[in-house]
Amino acid sequence: MANNCNLVSVLCVFLVLTLFHNPIAVSGQINVPVVALFTFGDSNFDAGNKQTLTKTLVAQGFWPYGKSRDDPNGKFSDGFIAPDFVGKFMKIPIAIPPALQPNVNVSRGASFAVADATLLGAPVESLTLNQQVRKFNQMKAANWNDDFLKKSVFMIYVGANDYLNFTKNNPNADASAQQAFVTSVTNKLKNDISLLYSSGASKFVIQTLAPLGCLPIVRQEYNTGIDQCYEKLNDLAKQHNEKIGPMLNEMARTTPGFQFTVFDFYNAILTRTQRNQNFRFFVTNTSCCGVGTHDAYGCGLPNVHSRLCEYQRSYLFFDGRHNTEKAQEMFGHLLFGADTNVVQPMNVRELVVYPVDEPMREFWVPTTTSATVQASDSRGYEYY
Repeated sequence: MANNCNLVSVLCVFLVLTLFHNPIAVSGQINVPVVALFTFGDSNFDAGNKQTLTKTLVAQGFWPYGKSRDDPNGKFSDGFIAPDFVGKFMKIPIAIPPALQPNVNVSRGASFAVADATLLGAPVESLTLNQQVRKFNQMKAANWNDDFLKKSVFMIYVGANDYLNFTKNNPNADASAQQAFVTSVTNKLKNDISLLYSSGASKFVIQTLAPLGCLPIVRQEYNTGIDQCYEKLNDLAKQHNEKIGPMLNEMARTTPGFQFTVFDFYNAILTRTQRNQNFRFFVTNTSCCGVGTHDAYGCGLPNVHSRLCEYQRSYLFFDGRHNTEKAQEMFGHLLFGADTNVVQPMNVRELVVYPVDEPMREFWVPTTTSATVQASDSRGYEYY
């Protein structure tokens, strides 16, 4: 009997020590290390760089942008954007600032994204991804050391403007021309990611392109009708997205310390468009702010009498191309904590704590459309 009691006592002490040694087991939380968040790309991640770079006043610096926060600060939404929420979940105590704005605190990261950014060409009053990376390099020595950067997270969303411009300028492009252009864009993306890696980055979050043909501004410009998308642009986005996972797999296998995850933004948008009631969006094909058949043009522009919806949280899109804060918060949750139906091979929370220089044990795998749609019925996807 005494031996049994002693055995129970030893087991209890062992359990208590284990729980105190591993706080994750107690709280279910992961202790997020002190790192930074850097964002690159276009207007979806622009934290205010466009209004610093351009010589003219931009609508995003004025009401109704920032409406939900009473703070029009150059972001393309009625409030916060997805990186703001990811930064919050990473326990970063300050908002991720626009890198081009003078005298901002970049100690925990910065946004280098600029509206109208492209991978190819020379965008007017904007920066290509390559130019954004070079700007990061100019600021690097004075602000961040190599060890800190290796532990930090680098988010990228870019390419939409390349395909929008290509389709507008080449309306009759055949399949071979489209494939060649997709190859050019994705090859440039790979080169720019490699440049960022050589600059000290090792943890990458790459967001696939949205279904570009379903953006309200595209529906409006191509006269698709209220419920139809412009499939030519959707096809280009899908061709682009199909190359992202294999490209990153190869880089992770051949580049020491390269770690990544891919956020399936295409299906995150498409699922909310097709099953809007599941996510409490009542309008997904037109914008909250703008004019035209889909209220997609001119939000915030002077001398444009834009319509403004009464309740922006019932809309998926705030303007013709950008999502409402409600949707942005959902995307932030998906990025940080969703399962592999949405972000793979790991979510941002797992990427942050994944040991630096450790080879990846899992890689991106292709998913069928049906598998992705079914994910909306799973707790991880539906909950957010």
